[in-house]
Amino acid sequence: MSSIKYSLSVVMPAHNEEVAIAETVQSAVAAVSRWTPDFEIIVVNDGSRDRTGTILEEIASATPSVRVIHHEINQGYGAALVSGFEAITKDLVFFMDSDGQFDIHDLERFFPLIDQYDGVLGYRINRQDAWTRKLNAWGWKMVVSLIFKLRVRDVDCAFKLYRARFFREHKLETRGAMINTEIIYKFKRAGYTYTEVGVHHLPRLGGEATGAKLSVITRAFRELFVYALKWHREEQGEHLAAGQQQ
Repeated sequence: MSSIKYSLSVVMPAHNEEVAIAETVQSAVAAVSRWTPDFEIIVVNDGSRDRTGTILEEIASATPSVRVIHHEINQGYGAALVSGFEAITKDLVFFMDSDGQFDIHDLERFFPLIDQYDGVLGYRINRQDAWTRKLNAWGWKMVVSLIFKLRVRDVDCAFKLYRARFFREHKLETRGAMINTEIIYKFKRAGYTYTEVGVHHLPRLGGEATGAKLSVITRAFRELFVYALKWHREEQGEHLAAGQQQ
C-alpha cells in the first residue's frame, strides 16, 4: 500500500442498501486509512426505507472518520452526490456507489495520475449488469457524446476521483441521473483535464438498481434538454464576450 500526499474525501450515496452498506463503508475506511491519515467518508442516505440509515448511524458512532447525511425523502442520485460534495473538506474527492459493485482498492491506481490530471475517471471492465441496463447506458452515452461533445468511455461509472476545488468553484444544477454528465461537461468547459482507468465491476449483492426505472430515465432526459439549452447559451455568451475583449 502506498501513501498519498493529499487529504481525501470519499462520498458515497446510498438508497436501500442494507445488505451491502456496512461492508462497503467499513472496507472504504480500512483502505483509505492505509493511504492517508487525513480523510473523511461521507455517506448520503437518500431517503432509504430499509435499515440503511440505522446501520450507518451505528458505524458513524463508532468511527469518527464517517459522517452520515440523511435525506428524509428520496431526492435522486444527483441530489445525494451534491449533498456529499457540499460537505467535503479535503484536497481530493472520490465518489463510489455503496451497493458493493466496486472494489475501492482499484482507487490506489488513480493516485499517481492525479499529479498529471485534475480528474481520473473509472470505466467498468466487464460490467455486471443486465443487458437492458447496458443497452440504456450505451444509448445515453451516444446522446451525451452528440450533444455535449464528451468523449468518455463510461460517463456514468460511479468510481471517479477529482480535485476538490472544482466542486467549490462550480455550482451543480442537476439532481438526477444527469449529474455525471454535468460534472464532466463543466469540468472540461472550465479547462480541467482528465484521464480514464478501467476498474473491476462486481455483481450486485442485494438492494435494487434504480437506474433503469422509467421515472429516473424521464427525469434524466428532461434535465438533459433543459440544461443543454441553458449551458450552450452560456457558452455562446462566453465566446461572444471573449471576442469583444480581443
